[in-house]
Amino acid sequence: MLDDTIEQAKQALRNKARDQRAALSEDTRAQASRKICDRFFEAFAPTSGQIVAAYWRIRDEVDCEPILVRLMDSGQPVCLPVVMGDDRPLDLRIWEPGTPLYPAGFGTLAPEALAPRAEPDIILVPLLGFDDTGTRLGYGGGFYDRTLTILSKRPLLIGLAYACQKLETVPRAPHDVPLDAVVTEDGVTRFSEAP
Repeated sequence: MLDDTIEQAKQALRNKARDQRAALSEDTRAQASRKICDRFFEAFAPTSGQIVAAYWRIRDEVDCEPILVRLMDSGQPVCLPVVMGDDRPLDLRIWEPGTPLYPAGFGTLAPEALAPRAEPDIILVPLLGFDDTGTRLGYGGGFYDRTLTILSKRPLLIGLAYACQKLETVPRAPHDVPLDAVVTEDGVTRFSEAP
């Protein structure tokens, strides 16, 4: 019953957060995405060999393509998530240089089904909102939470967001995994629960 109450509260917040994000102009989002890319590398530059899981943006999410390009240009291994079905974890596939991406549902692109799989050291997570405790407001599918439960190690979880996506509070269910940090165009916020 508690989970139902939390989910209802989250759904109301999702509607508000979508509207706030959609209100940003395309130019504002593009400029913010470039700043977010710079701030990510200033604060969390991966060490050689660390695997970074990113995402291919949908709609008006923060565009992390500049991060992906910079990582791949430097030889850093990256992977992209693929939704395999409801109630299943994400399939994290390595995107090897020079290989094409294919439509993977929800407007995203991903490496082919035969691409190698990986357990990332860092996961860049899209979101609708976040609060001061690192609680992430996602889309409600639970894909990232399920994925984290099957990994053999706890990766660094970094949300990418526009500053306007900060919310006063996001209800946290027992299965919700908090973020370690959020990067916005205004700066980097690290949370007290971060390892």
